[in-house]
Amino acid sequence: MIRVLLIDDDPLVRSALSLMLGGQSDIEVVGEAPDGEAGLALVTDLGPDVVLMDIRMPVMDGLEATQILHQRPSPPHVVVLTTFDADDHVLRAIAAGADGFLLKDTPPGEIVNAIRTVAAGDAMLSPSATRSLVSRLRSTTSTDRVSTAAERLTVLTERELEVAVCVGRGLSNSEIASELYLSIPTVKSHVSRLLTKLDSSNRVQVAMVVHDAGLV
Repeated sequence: MIRVLLIDDDPLVRSALSLMLGGQSDIEVVGEAPDGEAGLALVTDLGPDVVLMDIRMPVMDGLEATQILHQRPSPPHVVVLTTFDADDHVLRAIAAGADGFLLKDTPPGEIVNAIRTVAAGDAMLSPSATRSLVSRLRSTTSTDRVSTAAERLTVLTERELEVAVCVGRGLSNSEIASELYLSIPTVKSHVSRLLTKLDSSNRVQVAMVVHDAGLV
């Protein structure tokens, strides 16, 4: 069972999400909060696996709450669910440690799939967020940025680098296992070491390093 916490200042959005997710046999909504500060307290009390996080909220916004969460040991996975897909929001959410970025007009089935995906340790970005991210990376690539990214990757073993490139291509753990002839538990172990060695909060940040280094 995937335990989900909803953090959004709009009670109608929370109600709609709770109703939608309540019909899933493998997902349980364990709580709701109207802002980031209240959400952080509920994360401590309830220990959810996945948090659906709005960005613009009173008291504490979703980006600050996400950043604080990812400074904690064993934080939950965070999917940012917002009405805004500006480049700055996408990049700030990823930098804060979000594992997913979706717009609120995303079809219900895709939101459910995103929850399952991040709970399994993969990342999920909406198509528009992916386009924004790729566009920003292409427009800001410089020699210094490439060399810095390449230097960060030197700490990886040959196999870890292969896995990192697959992550950069957006492959899931099962797809990486199939392509590199590894078991899924072995892939998960490699991904865990990648996050540690590259000082990254999630797979999207690993993918950004790989893209910056010009390997994808």
